[in-house]
Amino acid sequence: MNAPFHLPSVDKLLQHPHTATLLSAYGKTQTTQAIRSAVAEARIQWLGSKNAAATPNAETLIAAACQALAQRFAPRLKSVFNLTGTVLHTNLGRALLPQEAIDAVAQALATPSNLEYDLATGGRGDRDDLVEDLICELTGAEAATIVNNNAAAVLLCLSTLTAGREAIVSRGELVEIGGAFRIPDIMQRAGATLVEVGTTNRTHARDYENAISDATALLMKVHCSNYAISGFTKSVSDAEVTQIAHAHQLPMMVDLGSGTLVDLRQWDLPHEVTVRETIEAGADLVTFSGDKLLGGPQAGIIVGRKALIAQIKKNPLKRALRVGKLTLAALEPTLRLYLHPEQLATRLTTLRLFTRTEQEMQAQADQLQPALQTTLGSAYQVSTAAMSSQIGSGALPVESLPSYGLMIRPTERKHSGRQLQQLETAMRSLARPIIGRLQDDALWLDLRCLEHTDQATFIAQLSALTTILSHHHERHSA
Repeated sequence: MNAPFHLPSVDKLLQHPHTATLLSAYGKTQTTQAIRSAVAEARIQWLGSKNAAATPNAETLIAAACQALAQRFAPRLKSVFNLTGTVLHTNLGRALLPQEAIDAVAQALATPSNLEYDLATGGRGDRDDLVEDLICELTGAEAATIVNNNAAAVLLCLSTLTAGREAIVSRGELVEIGGAFRIPDIMQRAGATLVEVGTTNRTHARDYENAISDATALLMKVHCSNYAISGFTKSVSDAEVTQIAHAHQLPMMVDLGSGTLVDLRQWDLPHEVTVRETIEAGADLVTFSGDKLLGGPQAGIIVGRKALIAQIKKNPLKRALRVGKLTLAALEPTLRLYLHPEQLATRLTTLRLFTRTEQEMQAQADQLQPALQTTLGSAYQVSTAAMSSQIGSGALPVESLPSYGLMIRPTERKHSGRQLQQLETAMRSLARPIIGRLQDDALWLDLRCLEHTDQATFIAQLSALTTILSHHHERHSA
């Protein structure tokens, strides 16, 4: 006959000295629930095994409750190491904010602010006023307004200017952005009738001319930042389309997508058309993102003619799509950095990552390789290797940046695919997950986004990686 099964009561466990820390951290309601669940789980396991020797003591039950509480209250949004080689990685949060923006957001979180309060008059203010002058100075536009992302910016412009009328766009510019979000779908939601002109690879000025009718509301150009067509191609410049539009008293709108405020060639980076260049080409409205090449928070920025911006701001959708104080708090100091071009490459985090030298990353790889090799042992071979980074988020899709990092291959070719999957999973299980990329039968860790300030944390986690991998091995061996 089995010995009797005895578990401590929930009340007794709540009075245990080890529970005091849980009560302080999580409160009585959550701690009681966790302990009750731990006791119930222990009872279910005993009924399945009928093994009285396996009866957990109070410390074991409290430890189980502690683990459950820690998991429940752990943040879902975690800091990770982005070693994918994609700097503006959409799934990993895109641009990292400069320190000036981080400090401004912290202050906006902690204190009231003049978000919509005019300090000069004591009356109601316009939240766009906090950044409009800066944006106009940096772009050459007459006016500006801000919404929550570039897709919203495009939607708002089209809803205001083309509802019930036609918008003319080159067939080669009907792009799809992330998450199967397509320009034609946005136009349909805005109430515009899409008129496609030209072909996928060639569009001529006469195609725009021939499509204009009494129902035309505007001509639109879409900067194809997330793909490129090569070979037998023809497109019409912004300036040419502007001339055609203005000859018919129509506005011309440009969706720049990523959008940059400076000529990247001064840092030996590939050229991307700037917002100022687009305004100078005659565009009446330009939309672009705040969290891509600009290096700020997620936002959609609309710049252009003052009369058109005023019309857009009266659209009821503007309130639904407007940004909050945290976005504006982060955007203003980010924009101010552009007023100091000689310091931009060091102070703007995104640009600093773009401009890291291959030699700097190679030296970093040489420092990290021995530690990672020691952690992984003889089962893996860790080597330093030249790599290619990309800017990401649809910007300059065919351009790459010379980079350097660590390449990890299983020592034995047999089951190497499974080993790499296990290693990738283990790295994603760390307190600060390491996200690399699997390619060519290896796990690549591109170091472009691993700044020296984070290197110590990266190394400190390696001991935990050993434990996780051993648990994986035990499960597969069982």
